[in-house]
Amino acid sequence: MGRTYDVIDDKLGSFIESQSVFFVSTAPLAADGHVNCSPKGNRGELVVLDPSTVAYLDQTGSGVETLAHLRENGRIVLMFCAFEGPPRIVRVHGAGEAVLADDPRFAELAVRFPRGNDVGARSVVVVHARRIADSCGYGVPSMHFDGHRPVMDAWAERKGRAGIREYWASHNAASLDSLPGLDAPF
Repeated sequence: MGRTYDVIDDKLGSFIESQSVFFVSTAPLAADGHVNCSPKGNRGELVVLDPSTVAYLDQTGSGVETLAHLRENGRIVLMFCAFEGPPRIVRVHGAGEAVLADDPRFAELAVRFPRGNDVGARSVVVVHARRIADSCGYGVPSMHFDGHRPVMDAWAERKGRAGIREYWASHNAASLDSLPGLDAPF
């Protein structure tokens, strides 16, 4: 049986931080807008900041849906599935904010992540939990984790900081539904 939690305690926080992959979902306010669900690799890029706050390092991506939806309405859910070990799913529903790389608060948050100064780091997404719940996870397959792919890091390094900013201007300025993404100048 699933249950809800008042806070993210040490045991729950350990489960959340130890997952190699997690999922982020957001949606625009428009009824015909595109709901977004993004998988995220976790190489120490997700931390529990306090019993009601989780943050993850957002790397440059081909789209900007999560950041655009957070700008518009702040609604977000993070989902963690145990693909190895006992079955379990944990969801953290909350109000999210993207602290962009040029925001003075970014440096304070980025030190919490081993990859916080990577050239491709676009923001830190901070989620203030409104609902924390788990469920059985019996329907989630058991899978073996082989490792994280190095492709995105190599791509970002080749582009360099100036090239990443050009990429943001051409690919991250607006969402699929034309919501504002990253503002120029970067």
